[in-house]
Amino acid sequence: MRALTWQGKRNVSVETVPDPILQEADDVIVEVTSTAICGSDLHLYEVLTPFMDRGDIIGHEPMGRVVEVGAESSLAVGDRVVVPFTISCGSCWMCSRGLTTQCETTQVREYGSGAALFGYSRLYGSVPGGQAEYLRVPYSSFNPIRVGTDLPDHRYLFLSDILPTAWQGVQYANAGPGDALAVYGLGPVGQFAARIGAFLGAEVYAIDPVPERRELAARYGARTFDLTDDVNDEIRDATQGRGPDAVIDAVGMEAHGSPVAKVAHQAVGLLPDPVGRKLMETSGVDRLAALHASIDLVRRGGTVSLSGVYGGQASPMPMLSLFDKQIQLRMGQCNVKTWIEDLLPLVEDPEDPLGTEDLVTHRLPLSEAPQAYEMFQQKSDGCIKVVLDPRS
Repeated sequence: MRALTWQGKRNVSVETVPDPILQEADDVIVEVTSTAICGSDLHLYEVLTPFMDRGDIIGHEPMGRVVEVGAESSLAVGDRVVVPFTISCGSCWMCSRGLTTQCETTQVREYGSGAALFGYSRLYGSVPGGQAEYLRVPYSSFNPIRVGTDLPDHRYLFLSDILPTAWQGVQYANAGPGDALAVYGLGPVGQFAARIGAFLGAEVYAIDPVPERRELAARYGARTFDLTDDVNDEIRDATQGRGPDAVIDAVGMEAHGSPVAKVAHQAVGLLPDPVGRKLMETSGVDRLAALHASIDLVRRGGTVSLSGVYGGQASPMPMLSLFDKQIQLRMGQCNVKTWIEDLLPLVEDPEDPLGTEDLVTHRLPLSEAPQAYEMFQQKSDGCIKVVLDPRS
């Protein structure tokens, strides 16, 4: 089959690799019909290179049709499924409490990580990912989300990651009717977080330096702001001088405006992999401009919800501000299956209230994935969300 493989920092290529095969009785093989590039994939492309191996198949936002089933799978050939990015058993102590990202069956204990993830480095199990023609899906009686056949892929695809990630971010922010919610970063997760916040009745303030992203968020009711030096003061002025009740950081470890940490990221990427891995495990720092701005912006007694991915073990935190302002922090990988019951009716609603068909700016064949990664990272050509078609 053809699959997108990691070859080095800022270097991915489509290669011919062996087809996946059933390995356990509850496995299935899925023919991938759509697979998206996630902002988290850019961390593999740029920052987490010490944990990658040449030839790794990447990608963790796929959907498609089941073409082969193990003897104990509850799925059938022909079922249309979305595959969440997490690999969880569904029956351990953590899964039974809705914490599927902490699955005790698939935890990657070598690195002290939670549940294994598709296509996401040694840190999360080096499991072959979904930017490929076919994907082996373990624990198929729990993991995949069976969906209908009438609606296009775009309605369902984002259940794999970014839509439940945004939903969890808003739930962790405890934002609802009458609340003021700010969203830092209007990439795909930030776009959905802003839409969900408005859908749930919050007044949404959305911040991003890219005009096209601000324009898209404004279509769904957000008040948008450029990333300027005084943007926090502008939003405080609009919220009785207090700041919003909650702020979602949808940016993560590669935020603009963090020059020292950016240099550290680049330096780690130049080290031999074993040295780079050790440094990131013990002394790694993140680019924290968005997180620090979120902490500064939120009102006293408010909540900061982290949806952007962070990976530094030595990232400095403004503990005086956190303590003095009595701020609550909520964060973590998304427990996808916990939120599907809430989200599935919304993505199947004929009105498409969250705009699942109004996010993708580029749908390209898998063969063009290397160019798509470069475009997505550089935010060129108005790129907000890329979906790849392995069948083109």
